[in-house]
Amino acid sequence: MNKIEHLAIIVDGNRRWAKNRGLSPSKGHEQGLKRLKELTEYIAKKNIKVLSIYIFSTENFKREKKEVDYLMHLIRTEFKKWSQDLNKKDIKVVFSGRKEPLEKDIIELEQEITEKTKNNKGLIVNFCMNYGGHAEITDACKKIAEKVKEAEIKIEEIDEKKVESFLYQDLPPVDLMIRTSGEKRISNFLLWQLSYAELDFPDVNFPDFTKEELEKAITRFEKRERRFGGNKNENKNH
Repeated sequence: MNKIEHLAIIVDGNRRWAKNRGLSPSKGHEQGLKRLKELTEYIAKKNIKVLSIYIFSTENFKREKKEVDYLMHLIRTEFKKWSQDLNKKDIKVVFSGRKEPLEKDIIELEQEITEKTKNNKGLIVNFCMNYGGHAEITDACKKIAEKVKEAEIKIEEIDEKKVESFLYQDLPPVDLMIRTSGEKRISNFLLWQLSYAELDFPDVNFPDFTKEELEKAITRFEKRERRFGGNKNENKNH
């Protein structure tokens, strides 16, 4: 039976959930955050090491300013309080993504939460905030180029492991990626880490993605035949 070491979730469908109920997008994001807290606490009790959550992409800045401002407000007001609960549960929090054009207080909040939880030994929660897979790989290439320029790395030393060490976080590859709302796209999410992941697209908007729905997705994953480019259940590091 397949085991999950790294679970990734694209949080999708908050706005659709709200629209279907005649509510504003902000109400959908509020409910989505409540669901995210519930699921994170539930996942922390399972034998899963890493949870990566796509909460805000680099492209999301193209949305209406009112909605972007509200999402930033939610992060400011809720993440600090939530991080205190996560810290009490021995959960380690990291953030993946570019700092620009995030405002200074958001960047400082990320740094504060990361520092506060860095020694925790439980679940690692990787919040992908102002994140894009293309940006991550591009930024890694720039860092490697600088190291080569400074003669700290030789060209012949660059392999997949070396590239991985320059990604935003040093995390294992994703085993299962879930995108809620029924949309069947990965939308520039963890492009390197998703290379051999199993993908699941439940037709449920995120605020309705309960623990029971999560367990259904995990059960589907456990029954799949994983090949990693070759034979069944071949070593994922090939």
